[in-house]
Amino acid sequence: MNVLVWLASILFLLMVVVGGKKGARSFISLFLNFVVVIITVIFMADPNADPIILTLIACTVISCINLFYINEVNSKTITAFISTMITIIILLFFINIVTRISMIQGFGKEEIEELSIFSLYIGVDFVKIGAAVMIMSTIGAITDVAISITSPMREIFYHNPLISRHELFTSGFNIGKDILGTNTNTLFFAFIGGYMGLLIWYEELSYSLGQIINSKIFSAEIISIFCAGIGIGLIIPITSWINAYFLTRKRENNHL
Repeated sequence: MNVLVWLASILFLLMVVVGGKKGARSFISLFLNFVVVIITVIFMADPNADPIILTLIACTVISCINLFYINEVNSKTITAFISTMITIIILLFFINIVTRISMIQGFGKEEIEELSIFSLYIGVDFVKIGAAVMIMSTIGAITDVAISITSPMREIFYHNPLISRHELFTSGFNIGKDILGTNTNTLFFAFIGGYMGLLIWYEELSYSLGQIINSKIFSAEIISIFCAGIGIGLIIPITSWINAYFLTRKRENNHL
């Protein structure tokens, strides 16, 4: 417990020194997001609850915390929020279908021994739970990309207020292309890094490459990475177009 307190204190000091008030808000937002996730898990344990609806509500709250609480309410955060919600809704339907087709829901055989003493008949839809897990894993990256595009686009517009909608969209899209590769790789190493011990275990058990690729745990992680990358790929054109539309629309209304 003392280690956790020390680490949290060091992180808080660094975030305040580097980010000032925004850094302090970012630190508080970590705990707020944690509370949202815990509450969502508690509600998901109810057999009558719909994990997809709960995930959508949780993602909405998390997006509000990450965008409006940290960066305040302004045109760039509102646009980023709208873009995030559109992307999440599209991704929810897509991931739900992928989870059903790939049949990666539930537990792999490597986990059965540890869970053998527990009852697995808990009355929840593991297909929807699997989709919810993937969405919750990507929400942070999606909001990050959204605000990373809207912020420089607004600066471009303010420095060149006569820029056309198409040119502004192209600028945002080009910014997104630079972000795409780094964020996708960040997600890859975040997922794989958490399962490095599992990969070592596979090696010790002399698993073949085919057995590793076809194992449910490994497949679920790889599919999560692909779906997260698809989410980042979707948010870039959506955010660029919506932000370009609202900025130029605001200029046109001021001229009327």
